[in-house]
Amino acid sequence: MDFFAHTREGVSDTGQWQTLHEHEEGVAHLAKGFAAKFDAGPAGRLLGLWHDLGKYHPLFQERLHGATHRFEHAGAGAALAIEKDPQNGCPLAFAIAGHHGGLPNFKGGEGAPSTPLSTRVKNNTAILAALRGNVPAALLAEQLPPLPDFPKDCPESAEFWTRMIYSCLVDADWLNTEEFIDLERAQKRGKYDDIPTLQARLDARIDRLAMECEDEVKARPTYQVRQAILQSCREAASWDPGLFSLTAPTGSGKTLSALSFALKHAQLKEKDRVIVVIPYTSIIEQNARVYSDALGLKNVLEHHANLDPKARRDEMGDEITERHELATENWDAPVIVTTSVQFFESLFSNKRGRCRKLHNIAKSVIVFDEVQALPAGFRYPILNVIAELCDHYKCSLVLSTATQPALARRDAMKYGLSGVREIVPDPDAASESLSRVGISFPDPDAPPVTWEELADDIAKGFADKRAESRQALIIVHKRNDAREVAELMGARLPETPLFHLSALMCPKHRLEVLDTVRELLEARKDCCLISTQLIEAGVDVDFPVVYRALGGLDSIIQAAGRCNRGGRPELGKVVVFRAPTKPPPGTPSQGLEVMESLLRECPGLRPHRQESIENYFKGLYAAVPADQAGIQGRRKEFKFAEVGQKFKLIEDGFTQPIYVPYGDGAELISELGKGFLEKDLLKQLQSYQVSAYKHAFPALLKRGQIFEVVPGLYAVAREYPGMYDPRYGLLNGDEVKPDADAFVF
Repeated sequence: MDFFAHTREGVSDTGQWQTLHEHEEGVAHLAKGFAAKFDAGPAGRLLGLWHDLGKYHPLFQERLHGATHRFEHAGAGAALAIEKDPQNGCPLAFAIAGHHGGLPNFKGGEGAPSTPLSTRVKNNTAILAALRGNVPAALLAEQLPPLPDFPKDCPESAEFWTRMIYSCLVDADWLNTEEFIDLERAQKRGKYDDIPTLQARLDARIDRLAMECEDEVKARPTYQVRQAILQSCREAASWDPGLFSLTAPTGSGKTLSALSFALKHAQLKEKDRVIVVIPYTSIIEQNARVYSDALGLKNVLEHHANLDPKARRDEMGDEITERHELATENWDAPVIVTTSVQFFESLFSNKRGRCRKLHNIAKSVIVFDEVQALPAGFRYPILNVIAELCDHYKCSLVLSTATQPALARRDAMKYGLSGVREIVPDPDAASESLSRVGISFPDPDAPPVTWEELADDIAKGFADKRAESRQALIIVHKRNDAREVAELMGARLPETPLFHLSALMCPKHRLEVLDTVRELLEARKDCCLISTQLIEAGVDVDFPVVYRALGGLDSIIQAAGRCNRGGRPELGKVVVFRAPTKPPPGTPSQGLEVMESLLRECPGLRPHRQESIENYFKGLYAAVPADQAGIQGRRKEFKFAEVGQKFKLIEDGFTQPIYVPYGDGAELISELGKGFLEKDLLKQLQSYQVSAYKHAFPALLKRGQIFEVVPGLYAVAREYPGMYDPRYGLLNGDEVKPDADAFVF
């Protein structure tokens, strides 16, 4: 009897089907190559050979010939691995059993969505016995390869290795199947420039930009510090692989200097790719554009939730866009720009689609931009996998920021990182040289200012006609704060262009506001912007005056980075004030408490010095649990499904996405309402999406102000166009009345 793995749709001639032997050998070859990057080639090969053993069962072959009964084929190979060795066969059994449905728990657990591995193996023991007459003897005779010598006191290492070999199998299986089913699609993959070419191209561009600077610019301390940091990055690229920190102030050119280090280090140390991990979608497009301009569009894969496929297709054309869409599946591009959510949730996921790319993280240079924004409540599992990638998967990692968090191993943080080498010789000196602002703090015991008092004070600055006082940025704690201050400022400065920025505005709206603000700033025209802290995440705006509600030190320094960014001779002014409201609960609120203590203990606090920043983070980490979701305990018990559920940097169910009729949003909502659920349309709609708090959602639905466009997807109702304000974004439903004209057709 001939055994087959896959058919082609509409093709009954078995001579054109893929044999099971061809599929096994093809997957084994690919998986072996993927796993060889972290010295696990034999394990990858065996996974390929055993992953589809269940397809030798007559019931599965009947399905290929048209039978409709169900047959689970992924458990037989897992049962064989456990039969060979109940302990050493376990990692391979996890990978094989989960190669379609996702990595399961070993045993049952709370909320576990899949059948545990122990149950799967038990259920497939009889199936394995029934197959033995059909499976080639050579396959059954294969022996388990030796596993790495995992530390007995660190089962997380074995857990992580299981994830990585699982990734090798999933990607190999996917690619081999794709090549058989859709060869044209498979042939669109790859075709990138190599790392040496990209490295030479980037450095040539950076050097050309430096040469084109006028002599007056080259004489500025700002230019000289930037060049010194760039040179330090280039020199450090020759250091041995491992952990690095790049501690450099805002405006020091970290974006390109870090990439220069990463590409040169990748070239010298034979790494496969560079991955840049950015915490906020608000700046990822900005940075990806800088990289694409330097390296070429085809070589930089931008992977995040807010990507607009239509805009990308218009920019890059169909060929590159399609190649990038394929590359998001397994990250085979030479330069990846992604978010912290995408990167870390993939590393802790149990889903095959998200895990598929993990093996391509091995042998990479990974740059964590704005590393201080890593969520404090997940720092233990995050630092654990960072160390794993460095120690066992041939990665080099760069912690890049102006406010380096206290991540080093110490008595109070035994899970911290060891052996981190600083690239910049004297970060404090660089910070002093690039100091462009003066920061004033409130007295620790001073009462909060009211919003009215703050608005009056700022309005006085605009009234004195000084140019440097007529452009101001005000950063507050919460969405409601931003709107209240904006309304007060609007009443006091009716002739001044006034702008508001918060997460109640959809991404497209926020980008357009920022573009307008930048134009006014560059033209030295009047403007006032009131924002929540989303403006602080590396957003490229340059105000002469910034007002910031007292919060965490990292947030204050990031706010200062939006002030005098261009290094004008006159010193920028950052005024920190005590707000009448508190920050959101969790890390922001605890950051405020730590900062208040720091101001009392250090009356002459110098915020940009590394000692101050380290003391702040030590205080913050003492106040925030290191593993608030209990991830590490679940990893030790090999509860992959539970870990995937619990590791959420953005909490599931906390907010509800709502599509809004801003710009093209109304037309896209209408298309969705016609039942068009194409992937591109849903991605486009992400630019017109606002996340409303879950507790407010039922009232909006009850009033008819939002409606379910298609099952599970909601939008602002046509009868309530006023729900989305052109300045403030999504409004509170109780202040919006229906539009009578909307009922007239």
